Amino acid sequence: MNIHSKSQGVDLSAILLEQLRPLTAPSGTDGRYQHGNRLFSYCSLDRERLKAVELPHPIIGIILRGLKEVWLADTVHVLEPGTVFVMPRGVRMDVVNIPAERHSYESLLLEVPALPPGISPLIGGRRADGGNWQFGVPLNSDLVDALVHAATSIASDAVGDALKTLRLAEVLTLMQPLAAARPLFETSLSEEVAWLIRAAPSQTWTVERVAARLGLGASTLRRRLTAEHKSFREILRHERLQASRTALASGASSQAAAEAAGYSSRSHFARRYRETYGTSPVRRSVG
Repeated sequence: MNIHSKSQGVDLSAILLEQLRPLTAPSGTDGRYQHGNRLFSYCSLDRERLKAVELPHPIIGIILRGLKEVWLADTVHVLEPGTVFVMPRGVRMDVVNIPAERHSYESLLLEVPALPPGISPLIGGRRADGGNWQFGVPLNSDLVDALVHAATSIASDAVGDALKTLRLAEVLTLMQPLAAARPLFETSLSEEVAWLIRAAPSQTWTVERVAARLGLGASTLRRRLTAEHKSFREILRHERLQASRTALASGASSQAAAEAAGYSSRSHFARRYRETYGTSPVRRSVG
């Protein structure tokens, strides 16, 4: 159903439908119609039930015509036209697409395989479970504007990738506090660890400190990283050396790059840098 679709007497769902229906697949098309950059519309001329759907990436979707039923065990979530929804990855569910009378079923969908730069994953938070998913995202005027701008930009061949990424980031920034959008920001434990270090590579990071930030015990963190074929040490080294490369590319000296990456010893930093990149850390000219 539509959630908080009116703001000061304005029907936000109607605005979404008016602006985004022109982006849908050509009339009479049945199936998936690609708009580019993982944005696509899906149309069904007949009622269809898709069993045991398990998405590889989370999806932001908007129902344009007809109804969508999402079944998790015996619980059904019914999504109406104008509803913005988020579907999680890696969860088996049955989906029923129901065409509107004298119309097809139509939805606009955007896969989000990775978060754009500057958008943080869900760090140390409790993951949503099948009994708590809300699917429908509450609307406000800012989110509606951001969704329209993002969809029209991503679908346009005249818009560059940088602006398309920015438009997606605007949508995600507005959706990040919303419970229904949590699946967009869930990631692997190793990426959570990497994000924490990436945000402040010069800090003194230890397994114990990172585990505390994530609400875990140190041994649990090590065990779960091992299950992902990662180790804390390799993640820490990778993120710090990446930070040093960024500093060097920006014109920093080797000493400044070492400090920015959390290395107290310049020689130790230089050795690690050569082991990883096969060259000594030197300042690169810019401009």
